[in-house]
Amino acid sequence: MKIAVSADSPHLNAKVGSRFGTSKYFIIVDRDTMDFEAVANPGASTYHGSGVQAVVLVISKKVDTVLTGYCSPTAIGHLTANGIQVLEEVVGTVGEVVQMYKKGKLQRQPGVKSGLEAGVNKIDKTALIHALSNSVNQIIRLLPVLTGVVLLIGLFSSFISKELLSSVFSGNIAIDTLLGASLGSIFAGNPINSYIIGGEFLEYGISLFAVTALIISWVTVGIVQLPAEMAALGIRFALVRNAVSFALSLIIAILTVAFLT
Repeated sequence: MKIAVSADSPHLNAKVGSRFGTSKYFIIVDRDTMDFEAVANPGASTYHGSGVQAVVLVISKKVDTVLTGYCSPTAIGHLTANGIQVLEEVVGTVGEVVQMYKKGKLQRQPGVKSGLEAGVNKIDKTALIHALSNSVNQIIRLLPVLTGVVLLIGLFSSFISKELLSSVFSGNIAIDTLLGASLGSIFAGNPINSYIIGGEFLEYGISLFAVTALIISWVTVGIVQLPAEMAALGIRFALVRNAVSFALSLIIAILTVAFLT
């Protein structure tokens, strides 16, 4: 029977590693003879994917039990699926905990948990806090955009009437597509705004050809930013790029609507 113990250094006097996935070594101990092999953990130097590498290593060594400080629910699931028992919250040196395990004392030690029984339901608090932090930061970054969208809808509804748009867009596919691309080329701001304006156009009965051309040109053509683009990339390049993007927005809009409707 083989026992794998996560460890900070490659010997039996090493302390048990606090985390399964990122421990520097795994000490593979023969339960009967106490012969051992110290194997470097390939995932110790990486954060992403460290647990998977450790799981693969331990399974390849054909161990029966893993002793460690902490093991993620995902790693526990893979290990137990391969018939490997996992004991967590293990503290002490490698030699000590193996001897305790052999005598059945480790399994009864307060705080030690069996991953086979509780690991799947255990929540990785570090990962949870990290995920919540990322979610909060994303919401904070989106707040200005969402506020702008709400204000844009209000301004559009207040100042742009259906009669005004009807007088500009005649219903002719070619002309409306050209007008839509022209407006998209002039307007500036977050691309999300183009979806809002496009949706309002559709509500007012404006052709889908015009709306599609507006959205495409909005994100590919930038008349407002043209001076800055010419200064940074050269006049010729900026003019040619914008002209080609404008022409392609017309073609793509017509082909998209024609094939999807």
